[in-house]
Amino acid sequence: MIGLLAFGAAAAVQPQTVLTIDPKHRLVEGIASDGTTIWVSSILDRQVLACRKTCRTLVTVQTPLHPFAIAWDAQRKRLWVVADCPPGVAAIKRCERGALIGVSTGGRIVTRIAPPSGSFHPGDVSASSAGVFVSDSQNGAVYELAKSGYSLTPVIAPGIGKSAQGTALDPAGQKLIVADYSQGVGVVDLATGDRTLLPRQDGKPLRGIDGLVRCGPVYYGIYNGATPGALVAIRPGETALTVDLPLGQGSLPDPTQIAYDGKRLLIVADSGWATIDKPDFRRSAGAPIVAVPLSEDCKPT
Repeated sequence: MIGLLAFGAAAAVQPQTVLTIDPKHRLVEGIASDGTTIWVSSILDRQVLACRKTCRTLVTVQTPLHPFAIAWDAQRKRLWVVADCPPGVAAIKRCERGALIGVSTGGRIVTRIAPPSGSFHPGDVSASSAGVFVSDSQNGAVYELAKSGYSLTPVIAPGIGKSAQGTALDPAGQKLIVADYSQGVGVVDLATGDRTLLPRQDGKPLRGIDGLVRCGPVYYGIYNGATPGALVAIRPGETALTVDLPLGQGSLPDPTQIAYDGKRLLIVADSGWATIDKPDFRRSAGAPIVAVPLSEDCKPT
């Protein structure tokens, strides 16, 4: 967070809690919404929950996988779930291949996709009318779902990045903004495949960004490279990023993923990752889901 202090907003917006997940769900990660239903993933329980006034289990991911990020695909009327068993995570038994899972609104698994060979550790997914993109948290690869909906094509090959996280298409659908946790935020020209890392306005890389969404020309990312985390507003230019912190600092104790439902940002504000190494830990309060309304020009209100 020290490196982001200079970009704090003059008058920070205060997020409002719109949902609290039952504390029995110790580790809450992904979030998505169609504007009516809010879906969240509960990693250790292997569950994806569908929430309105109350929450119910939509689908349970089969062993050995666990649900991480999720994204609502309005075009296909499908919820995309990245399911994985990555190395180095307490309470998760490692395996070599995760999957991109498509789930109907009724909870039926309709698609399960992975690259044809090699290890695959998907950690994040984004969906728009122009495409679905899946990122690999372990080798930096980013894949695009084929138009058929049954195969993945690399946009960033394994090994070029280090830990790919959130992705979001630009308004023209020609460039993909990619957050690499270790290397920073970059842009990929989808026509040529060229990848360019863009520094912040102070010349330093914007590391530590997890979830990422876009509203108009503004990209909103979750910074959780230090505690507490922060909401980061990102405006890419030709050679650099303009960055600020619309919520200021301290309002997101342990954030992970973010969604945009057309009117507001929804954020998992206190996920539970901070206590993942404590096997006997029990939450005394549930994970809060907070909302940040956006104006027509995509500014927090």
